[in-house]
Amino acid sequence: MAFVNHITKNLALKIVYYGPGLSGKTTNLRYIYFKLDPTSRGELVCLETDTERTYFFDLLPVKAGLIDNYRVHFQLMTVPGQIFYEASRQSVLRGADGIVFVADSQIPLLDANLESFDNLRRNLVHLSMDINSIPLVFQYNKRDLDSLIPVETFNKLLNPKSLPFVEASAINGIGVFETLKEVVKLTVPGVKEKVLGILPQRVGEAAEGKSAPGAVKEAAKREEEIEFVLPAEDTDVRIRKMKLRTLEEIEAELEKLSREFLDKPKKPDAS
Repeated sequence: MAFVNHITKNLALKIVYYGPGLSGKTTNLRYIYFKLDPTSRGELVCLETDTERTYFFDLLPVKAGLIDNYRVHFQLMTVPGQIFYEASRQSVLRGADGIVFVADSQIPLLDANLESFDNLRRNLVHLSMDINSIPLVFQYNKRDLDSLIPVETFNKLLNPKSLPFVEASAINGIGVFETLKEVVKLTVPGVKEKVLGILPQRVGEAAEGKSAPGAVKEAAKREEEIEFVLPAEDTDVRIRKMKLRTLEEIEAELEKLSREFLDKPKKPDAS
């Protein structure tokens, strides 16, 4: 569930990148961080234990405009891909508002993708979260390589309900922001309703002061569009690494990072 501070008008939505090891989850976050304007991103944080490569989380808070006068941050996280870090993946998944499943398109890794997706399903059940209700977008990554799993095969085995999917080459930046925008598009309406009590506006309903259904539709469309500001030129990537020892320490740090900006007052308009 999204974090909200009604006094400071701050709202944090949690998007989790899930998938098998080395499928490109961290590559997505690094590319997003690298390409966002420095004023529109937080610090890229890596939490790691003594095993370093395999037991880490990336958290990237992204300032992304306003929803009904609430300042919105999308907090992007990855889970460790290795299958033996079950508890850590559950910790990151807990309270997620949306999920991106990053699949590796290489043919030898089909079973790894299926195993990881089944693991996602089991972890959501363990957390009493319904995979059929939570916003979910598939990213079929590494489409720049040879010997690829056909998209039709992915959709048949992973995505029979025809949820949104994006073909990507995250290392080259292809499909990265498209994936992010797809999951944001699915996530925002549900958060507006559950957290802020704003019901989705139906096309054709008359808005106050407007009589044309087309005007209502256009206004609702503008309200739900969230832009991610790109810099004029590439900027340096700064990663803060934090060494932790236990799962409890990691959970506490995730909670702290997730709530960090909520108590900051909204900046007044320049006008």
